[in-house]
Amino acid sequence: MEQLPPPVRVTIVPNEVAADLVCSFLRAEGIRCNHRVTNLGAGSWDGVPNAGGAREVLVAPADLDAAREALASAELGEFSSD
Repeated sequence: MEQLPPPVRVTIVPNEVAADLVCSFLRAEGIRCNHRVTNLGAGSWDGVPNAGGAREVLVAPADLDAAREALASAELGEFSSD
């Protein structure tokens, strides 16, 4: 059985809602992704509700450059017309 390389982080977002939004966008661009809780900034929100804390968005290593380009285009307001 061939083992896949572990996913790599493309970005970190403040909460699960933002992570779902980023993943939805990447999936619409044809890039598979997932997200998980990260301990970045652990303790900085002690006692303050934050929808689960920071999340890292993960993609396959082969998709990293395409994911970065897609997210950069989204930040600039340039969306794919495919």
